[in-house]
Amino acid sequence: MKKDASGIREVLADTFAAIEQNIRVYRPELKIEEIGMVTFVGKGVVRIKGLPNAGSEELIRFPGDNYGMVFNLDPEEVAVIMLSKSENIKAKQIARRTGSIMEVPVGEELLGRVVDCMGRPLDEGGSIQTMQLMPIEREAPSIMERAAVNVPLQTGTMVVDSMIPIGRGQRELILGDRQTGKTSMAIDTIINQRDKDVICIYCSIGQEKSEVALVEAELRKNDAMENCIIVAATGEDPPAMNFIAPYAATTMAEFFAEKGHDVLIVYDDLTRHARAYRELSLLLRRPPGREAFPGDIFYIHSRLLERATHYRNGGSLTALPIIETQAQDISAYIPTNLISITDGQIYLSPELFRKGILPAVDVGLSVSRVGGKSQLPAFAEVAGPLRLAYSQFEGLEVYTRFGTRLDEETQKILQRGRRIREVLKQSQFDPMPAPEQIAIILAATEGILDEHHLEEIASAKIKMARAFREKLPRLNELMASGQKLSHEDRELILKTFTEILQI
Repeated sequence: MKKDASGIREVLADTFAAIEQNIRVYRPELKIEEIGMVTFVGKGVVRIKGLPNAGSEELIRFPGDNYGMVFNLDPEEVAVIMLSKSENIKAKQIARRTGSIMEVPVGEELLGRVVDCMGRPLDEGGSIQTMQLMPIEREAPSIMERAAVNVPLQTGTMVVDSMIPIGRGQRELILGDRQTGKTSMAIDTIINQRDKDVICIYCSIGQEKSEVALVEAELRKNDAMENCIIVAATGEDPPAMNFIAPYAATTMAEFFAEKGHDVLIVYDDLTRHARAYRELSLLLRRPPGREAFPGDIFYIHSRLLERATHYRNGGSLTALPIIETQAQDISAYIPTNLISITDGQIYLSPELFRKGILPAVDVGLSVSRVGGKSQLPAFAEVAGPLRLAYSQFEGLEVYTRFGTRLDEETQKILQRGRRIREVLKQSQFDPMPAPEQIAIILAATEGILDEHHLEEIASAKIKMARAFREKLPRLNELMASGQKLSHEDRELILKTFTEILQI
């Protein structure tokens, strides 16, 4: 017992000696903390007095571990957009500066997950432990950091890859009326990247939770979720969450692109993003302009999309922004803004959709300004005759409505054009490899299908794709590697398909 008591006394003596030593060494420092007071609470916005040194986009902490981001810097007060629901915030409550700007977690730990715009998990995969944070607002790469777009990003959609090609590092707008297949086209593109070493980010803005769940289910069903991140801000979230979502998603994408990876990001959609910004601006009494949007609406999208590029030191960030038009009006404020920012657009027509021509891409109103330089050489060879044949067909088809008599040459153009249109039809979630597309388009433009009925084209297309995979593996590899087709190769493809279709 005496030994135990003496041991305890020694431990206590050492402890008190250490405490005294720390007290002698410790020098308390005065710290100034800026504290403001809430003067106004609105739907998703708060006004605060007493934070004279607060900076733009700085995080502000409220009671209950609620956060907001500084949006307006007025002489007498600061306006904050809330990143959590503002029901718990009351007037005269204390607000504190954090001294840090809005950041999101980045890293490979996010792959395969569904997260919100602050990196918090929304799926059932457990917590996410990342090692790095990056700000959501970052400068776009300078001119000297950018390289030419020269590598194709295959969407797996024949009409797009052939006539409206997209390159890695490009910004291609997808627009059209409601329910014309815009999201489906973007999801097909993501699915087509599953075996191409391309990391995909799908940013959902203002959609219902059920819509996000459907996208996740389709990606998992098609084994495309492993290299994909879904960043979701739903309609139930505060407008500030919908506003910052695309910037947060882009930061997550830039982490991989700057490490040399090729990244594809889909913004679905920027119409809702613009509406969220308009809502916040009007609540904060910023002056409205055209269509009630504030004057800087162009800037919020340009500074976002300018971050997409092909990096000179490797890696790329390809952007597919989606917007919704009203009554096919592509001359509205937001569509014209984004058309001028992006490198081309894919327009989905409701008229084609109603006729069952899917995907409902209007080739006449769609364009890719830089993607043609990245197209596979074999694809470029067959795409020229395809564009010519299809544009001739569309021009002549209008006159058939008048019941005019047509000469034999015109009838041949119309017959071939109808079969090309059937070939370009494609089912949802069924992307096609580029070499197979090239071979089938070659057959269609060379007249292999001219004698077949329109109802037989779909089955003929399946037969040709199977025959190409099984009987011409050398040509498959040749096209995929970026080689041109020789005259003998073209003849071999046409001969093989002719024999298959006669069986």
